Amino acid sequence: MLTPPVTLMGAIVRSGLFPPGAGTTAYRRAWAVAVLAALAVTTGCSGRPGPEPSTTAPATTVPPGDDQPQTPHVPEVTDVTEVLATDLSVPWDVDFLPDGAALVTERTTGRILRLGPESEGGHLRVSQVATIDVHAAGEGGLLGIAVSPRYASDRTFFVYYTTPADNRIARMSLGGEPEPILTGIPSAANHNGGQLAFGPDGYLYASTGDAGRPDLAQDPDSLAGKILRMTPDGAPAPGNPFGTVVWAYGLRNVQGLAWDSTGRLWATEFGNQEWDEINLIEPGNNYGWPVVEGTGGDAPYVEPLMTWRPAEAACSGLAVVGVTLVAACLRGQRLWLMELTSSGTILGAARPLLVEEYGRLRAAVVAPDGSLWLTTSNRDNRLRGGPRPGDDRVIRVGVTSSDEGDPQDRTGGPSPGGSAPGGAAPGDAAGAGRDEGQR
Repeated sequence: MLTPPVTLMGAIVRSGLFPPGAGTTAYRRAWAVAVLAALAVTTGCSGRPGPEPSTTAPATTVPPGDDQPQTPHVPEVTDVTEVLATDLSVPWDVDFLPDGAALVTERTTGRILRLGPESEGGHLRVSQVATIDVHAAGEGGLLGIAVSPRYASDRTFFVYYTTPADNRIARMSLGGEPEPILTGIPSAANHNGGQLAFGPDGYLYASTGDAGRPDLAQDPDSLAGKILRMTPDGAPAPGNPFGTVVWAYGLRNVQGLAWDSTGRLWATEFGNQEWDEINLIEPGNNYGWPVVEGTGGDAPYVEPLMTWRPAEAACSGLAVVGVTLVAACLRGQRLWLMELTSSGTILGAARPLLVEEYGRLRAAVVAPDGSLWLTTSNRDNRLRGGPRPGDDRVIRVGVTSSDEGDPQDRTGGPSPGGSAPGGAAPGDAAGAGRDEGQR
């Protein structure tokens, strides 16, 4: 089904399509350049806090007329892309400084890079601003980064990284050394979690993995398999359900956090052998791991709102663009776009985008100009065929404003390659083992 038409500088375009007659490569490139130029004037996207659409048919599909998207005029993610930086080493996360420059972490090197805002040689200028001594075995290393909302006055950002003893969260300034604010997060070769983000409430949130010990996810006193909420000093934030830094538990390996315009928190979740998930996170909730994977658990376990087979998912980064929840997938090598409603459900079928165009997609972050930034993870020895020339990359995806189209026209049945909870999924067989090497 075609997506609704959008207006770019007076031209009517359908997101994801070139105009009729655009048969030559030169014409298509010229068209892409025109669309990218138009993106500079678009508005309406949320900042880093915000949800993203799921990759499969929604776990909760809202019948037409019963609920509507949060606004009738919403930004739309297009398939118009621009490579901003190349030849990086497993860029894991991105956040932005007030001047528009981006800070990017490299998992394997421990480097923190500054991208832009100046250009050089057709891409953004890349400079190294710090290096952290990290233990980069397996999935560990330098992971999440979050710039303080008060950066203009405190000049501070926060990082999540692995040492030989633990995962930890530290406060830093450009040119300075990390000052740990929370230590002792269990670590292992796999399942280190690692996302950091400031929520709309001003507190710092972090996602942790079960560190290969599933039982820890069900222990509220452990920091493993959790979503944490803390002050910038690492203390439990006021209102936390257990009086500790733990905000939610029963999770295996969350790597993506995003808030929608109503302040709801969404998260990606790596499953084991059966299902990957999108969860709506609420304080004190138990999301079931390792008792339940996917759907089918009884109280007190909370059901996911979206599930996929790992072959088409293994989604890491998460962002919200308008009312669209965007998940960036590693093994699935795609974006999944999901439309959110004002009541906290997913409307209609999810839509895949950029399938196998850039390889394994890791971070997904909304930039200050409203565009969507992605990173690739093709140099981590998990891409079949190995990295491509120019890997790893930072990519900008165009976002444009749409004033046309009935949101109910975007409902539908199951999207390709995924499954709503309770449904059968094409792709992996139900009992297929998880190929961790392709995560």
